[in-house]
Amino acid sequence: MTDIVNSVGQILITEEEIKARVTEIGERISRDYADKEPLIVAVLSGSFIFASDLVRALSIPVDISFIYASSYGDSSESSGQVDIKTGKGGLNAEGRDIIIVEDIVDTGRTLSAVKQFLFDKGANSVEICTFLDKPSRRIVPIEAKYMCFDIPNEFVVGYGLDYAYKYRQLPFVGILKPEIYEK
Repeated sequence: MTDIVNSVGQILITEEEIKARVTEIGERISRDYADKEPLIVAVLSGSFIFASDLVRALSIPVDISFIYASSYGDSSESSGQVDIKTGKGGLNAEGRDIIIVEDIVDTGRTLSAVKQFLFDKGANSVEICTFLDKPSRRIVPIEAKYMCFDIPNEFVVGYGLDYAYKYRQLPFVGILKPEIYEK
């Protein structure tokens, strides 16, 4: 773990700050959906830690599903092409109130595509809950109703976010040293 931590130049959000904010967002969603049973759609792979902590912070019944959506691959930059996949059983969005749980809103391309995908599958409503928001990078206009942290235009890892499939297990969010991804 020391090698992984040494790749981080600065801790941006601590483990304690994350826990407090996820609890707040869970309470807010529970109030907003008190009379509904929303479908939580966690976008893999980056959101899995956030989604896990978030659903445990909810006090309402929810259904949970997972999709894979990516435009990054092994790169630190979005390709602009969004690949969306559901599990073997598919995804039943018909007439559902859906909350997309995402790790980060960056350009907005991925979430815009996922949101449209869910509406095309018959969703009644679709809201976005993101762990991180990086509005300075937005290309496609999209907003999250629920957002934990607004961050600067830095390449971050930890708490589910990765670079080349590494660093997800860090309990905090840190800025990755440029020499790691500028090779």
